[in-house]
Amino acid sequence: MGILAWILIGLLAGMIAKAIMPGRDPGGIIITMLIGIAGGLLGGWLGKVVFGVDSIDGFFDLSTWIAAIVGSVILLALYRLVTGNRRHHSHA
Repeated sequence: MGILAWILIGLLAGMIAKAIMPGRDPGGIIITMLIGIAGGLLGGWLGKVVFGVDSIDGFFDLSTWIAAIVGSVILLALYRLVTGNRRHHSHA
């Protein structure tokens, strides 16, 4: 797949991940897209390592979308853990 396809899948997977895990996140559409793109790569890697399948076959393959969304949800949860700790600290 080309870079534009990855950006589109990343954007949509990031948006779906935010819909699955609603809440306030610092950042905006750029962070959502970056989390989605990285999540797609993470999901594809996990699919290959854990299940031994090539889960990133093509733009319209269901396995590509599932891998991207699962990876995006994982990264969004990690992102919230990291940034959430910074936002809740108050200085006395």
